[in-house]
Amino acid sequence: MVEQDELKIGIGTKETTTLKPAVVKIENVEVRELGEKKAKKIICKCRHTDANDLIEISAVKYEHKGKLDTAGLWINKDEDNLIRKGSSLAVFMNCCNVKVPGDLKGKEFATVLDNNGFLVFKGY
Repeated sequence: MVEQDELKIGIGTKETTTLKPAVVKIENVEVRELGEKKAKKIICKCRHTDANDLIEISAVKYEHKGKLDTAGLWINKDEDNLIRKGSSLAVFMNCCNVKVPGDLKGKEFATVLDNNGFLVFKGY
């Protein structure tokens, strides 16, 4: 029988550290299939000045219909099999001045906190 050590762990005294918004450098860009429908999302692995390891950011806060909205960097394609104009990914790519998602690698970009306290790219 396998021992389940997690059943013997108490509550710690340290809270999670929240990274503050800063300019991050995108070190790597990858596509991940998520969920049952295997929807594709862009994941940016970024270097943050306050983190030892790379952090993953996959959402952007941007202006949409006159208000700020936060959305994931989902790959939504149009009938020409291109990234849909006006999608959160297209808006972010325009802010970064890149033509394809792979060109995000090596770019530096500002981040902000979303409504849940997670870092997202600033696209406004």
